[in-house]
Amino acid sequence: MDVITSKDNTKLKYISSLHDRRKARREGVVFIEGVRLCEDALGSGVTAVYAISDEKNSGWVLSVKEKNPGCETLVLSDSCFRKISSTVNPQGVALVVKTPQAPVSIPSRDDKKDIYLCLEDIQDPGNLGTMIRLADAFDFSGILVTQGTADAYNEKVIRASMGSVWRVPIMSFKDSSEIIGKLHEMGVKVISAELHGSELKGAELELPAAYFIGNEGAGLKIETIEATDIRVKIDMQGGAESLNAASAAAIIGYILQEQR
Repeated sequence: MDVITSKDNTKLKYISSLHDRRKARREGVVFIEGVRLCEDALGSGVTAVYAISDEKNSGWVLSVKEKNPGCETLVLSDSCFRKISSTVNPQGVALVVKTPQAPVSIPSRDDKKDIYLCLEDIQDPGNLGTMIRLADAFDFSGILVTQGTADAYNEKVIRASMGSVWRVPIMSFKDSSEIIGKLHEMGVKVISAELHGSELKGAELELPAAYFIGNEGAGLKIETIEATDIRVKIDMQGGAESLNAASAAAIIGYILQEQR
């Protein structure tokens, strides 16, 4: 197998350009790096477009090719692999995969015990990735996000999700009003997390349900809160005024999944 050694190689430049998510979105692809993340993606059934490795991992790209005949393989010199890598200590394997297709309509379970996580303008990639991971752990039916929310296929989000981004349906909507309207059409009660709501412990919650988590700095918009059916707050005995968005999402999600 030929080894790419020139940093001026056209395909090398293309792969490197995909770190720009605007470019990658236009191409309909996602760049992934690292053994665990690549294996999680392949195991979740994504379509590999390129399998890339350094010289010592050339066997890996061949194994990917066997299971994904349409995938193109590239083996790079160490210096060329570092050019496409975004990590300090590259593991020597990477993929370019097709962006998963969002469902045409909001998914629902046969038993109607759906839980949806709704995110309004969440900006921090670590928070978003953590919330995708909790949605996977608690078997949520989907994550519904506003257009102002961070890109779910940002490399930092993918790493924080630990592969869950490939397993949880994620749908983007114009705004929270559109999300709430769609959920109400499905008969789903919508919950907002906000400081002036009733205590979560005593709230009468039933499934199917969806809950909103707002922007890290601004919280939920007033119009979003007013459009929801139930408003809850997490009782805190300490001195902190509020919780991190991902922490709040995990607590409410755990309470809801206990209703199953």
